[in-house]
Amino acid sequence: MLKVTRGLSDNRPRVYPVATIGNFDGHHLGHRALLQTVVETARKAQGTSLVLTFDPHPVKILAPHVDLRFLTSPEEKLTHLEAAGIDEVVFLDFTPAFAAMSPRQFAEEILHRSLTLSELFVGNHFAFGKGRTGRIDDLVRLGGDFAFRVHAVTPVMIEGDVVSSSRIRRLIQTGNMERAATLLGRTYGIRGTVVHGMQQGRAMGWPTANLHIPADRVVPPDGVYAARTVHGAQTYDAIAYIGSRPTFGASERLIEVNLLDQTRDLYGQEISVQFVGLIRGDHTFASADELSKQIVRDVEQARISLRRIQQGVH
Repeated sequence: MLKVTRGLSDNRPRVYPVATIGNFDGHHLGHRALLQTVVETARKAQGTSLVLTFDPHPVKILAPHVDLRFLTSPEEKLTHLEAAGIDEVVFLDFTPAFAAMSPRQFAEEILHRSLTLSELFVGNHFAFGKGRTGRIDDLVRLGGDFAFRVHAVTPVMIEGDVVSSSRIRRLIQTGNMERAATLLGRTYGIRGTVVHGMQQGRAMGWPTANLHIPADRVVPPDGVYAARTVHGAQTYDAIAYIGSRPTFGASERLIEVNLLDQTRDLYGQEISVQFVGLIRGDHTFASADELSKQIVRDVEQARISLRRIQQGVH
């Protein structure tokens, strides 16, 4: 079971701690490769695999004007880390005082004295300490001073793209869900509790389950998507809409999802909507009847897209 530690108050000795450092937003293919290396190294030494991460995200302190959105919720992040086999996650408060630590202070006080690291794996572009002035060469040298080994890990590349959370965020925000899924290693989804809507879809014969859009999550552009909906252990083919329904007079921006060939009462239930591919952008239609006819075409396109994915055709 994953152990979650908040702060450095728990200083009980860890057996041969093997760590990595980062925020691990998205749990993409690059993260998975790094975590796998940490877990395997710790197991070979019968040690402890450890992730050091920060709360809040450093950008919230260092650049508070930046509207940073996330690929995973805090709960999802922990679920992914546990599934990867990590033994312990240590959350450190990222405060202005913490950000002001010199690279040497960070290595000595946090990595050596508090965590008593044996080995550390980080990306070869890792930066740390006040003003991000510490670089990988500095960390290797400091590791030598404080008796932990540092390993620089080369980024994962896929078809010429460095796999990174920032790259994936940009892909999703432009609606390129297929490419985002390639770098993530899975379809991007948003989880939430189904809420009551205006019943406009039901009136047209297309009942939808509606989700509020989380304020801090990366959201694809408004439009219609081929999708899958996960409810419990079941996954359903679906069509999803993101937007404010301008045909009926703009209202709250929501995620609406219709399960294809299924009828389920999902009110109050938690579901995950996974966005497979963009079908079209959002439009204002002259009437509900015109919109209903378009939805028929959208559903057929969604079925085609979902079949292509199932058959491994992109």
